[in-house]
Amino acid sequence: KKRLDIADLALLLSPGAAPLLEDMARRAAAITRSRFGNAVVLYAPLYISNHCSGNCPYCGFKNTMNIRRVTLSLDQIRKEAAVLRDAGIRHLLLVSGDGPGTETDDLCAIARELKPLFPSISVEVPPLSQPDYARLLSSGVDGVTLYQETYDRCRYHRLHADGPKEDFDFRLDALSRAGAAGMRRLNIGALWGLSDWRADALSLGLHARFLEKECWRSQVLIGMPRLHQVPGDFAIPHPVCDRDFVHIIVALRLFCHDAGIVVSTRERPEFRDNLLALGATQFSAGS
Repeated sequence: KKRLDIADLALLLSPGAAPLLEDMARRAAAITRSRFGNAVVLYAPLYISNHCSGNCPYCGFKNTMNIRRVTLSLDQIRKEAAVLRDAGIRHLLLVSGDGPGTETDDLCAIARELKPLFPSISVEVPPLSQPDYARLLSSGVDGVTLYQETYDRCRYHRLHADGPKEDFDFRLDALSRAGAAGMRRLNIGALWGLSDWRADALSLGLHARFLEKECWRSQVLIGMPRLHQVPGDFAIPHPVCDRDFVHIIVALRLFCHDAGIVVSTRERPEFRDNLLALGATQFSAGS
């Protein structure tokens, strides 16, 4: 088929599709080449703060972790950004928890300061209102990354029983608000390892297609963060092996021809290299 429906995606993600993975990969590679050519975008995250009031059990920044907490000053951010610029990075991702110095006013000031250095600035921060996304846009931000973590509502609430992530629906709707505010790029994703990957990938595909229709002026991207290192008191509930990780990527590429697929520095360099031909179109170049 040239265009798959949700039932097709369910079949491609099913255990029965596993023997056809090589065929799927070849088709995914052809689609990626036809839509994106040989171009790959490199971006770098700039962590502006590791303060967070949340206590997500899988996160090394959770508020019960005994670690040094730092929020960079504007001058420190400017120096960090200059290093990335000198290294050849032109796409910047500002990353932060919900600690001090990361309110919308602060993010706007940072974006205005860095916009002359980078043609593209995105943010990965807690979900905001549509007016706040509009303010960021007017300050030079053109993309928003926000992962739902898991689309399994029951598991989501068990993992985020209190704190800033407690409201499942407010988080789920955030990219729609960002798109309505005019953001050019909307990067969604699930944190692979928290829930059954087939169910999360099915919901992620649905979310991507919904945003492609609702926010048709924006590019939709699909992030692929996978749990590797976690706090010692947390066991990854549903570990995702390399083969299953590839299965997710190629199935989503067959379903979403025009979505960018983003792979992070969580993955081994040699494994990331092999994903270039299968569907990945963006990589984080360093952290």
